[in-house]
Amino acid sequence: MSKKTLIITGGHIDFTFAKQFINDYKFDYIICADHGLVAANSLLITPNAIVGDFDSADASILEQYKNDDNIYIRSFKPEKDYTDTEIAVDLAIEIGSTEVVILGATGSRIDHMLANIGLLIKFLQKDIAAYIIDKNNKLYLINKETVIEKEKLYGEYISLIPITDIVMGVTLKGFKYPLNNHKLVKEESLGISNEIIEDVARISMTSGTILVIEAQD
Repeated sequence: MSKKTLIITGGHIDFTFAKQFINDYKFDYIICADHGLVAANSLLITPNAIVGDFDSADASILEQYKNDDNIYIRSFKPEKDYTDTEIAVDLAIEIGSTEVVILGATGSRIDHMLANIGLLIKFLQKDIAAYIIDKNNKLYLINKETVIEKEKLYGEYISLIPITDIVMGVTLKGFKYPLNNHKLVKEESLGISNEIIEDVARISMTSGTILVIEAQD
């Protein structure tokens, strides 16, 4: 049985976009990580769970949700080894999510954004479909052949960035700039700003992990 989980965390969120996206996607379970609770409150969303150290959540908003017995709360001390987003990721895996979307994982804090991209590896290891999404971008990791339908693309451009040092045997079919059994390496920008030109495109590799970014201009 599928279980679509939304994680709302503390980065930048375009509320107009987020409201429409959440209404369209119809999630089964919603987790707020710390400051993500402020966004949820602005969006008039009642989460199923709230996690974090709550050092950046508005105290009055937090108190409001604490009074709801239907909301699961997992609280931590600020001096911890994990970000609030990672705690939410672990909970999403724990409850048996089959698909996860993270909102608020991008923004002005590049350190948090890079860490959040790294957290997608946890989902990849469990074979759980997981995406970081904002108004302009959809990010996800792949380590096996992946089929992408052009009509379902998030944006016009698609970039492929190695997560492992080397990704071997990369083959791209249906792309404006195809590849055949190519070695992608971190120190090159070869995979940036490609486009899909056929109805269906395929990405395959023999080893390694790729960050896929579907981007609007």
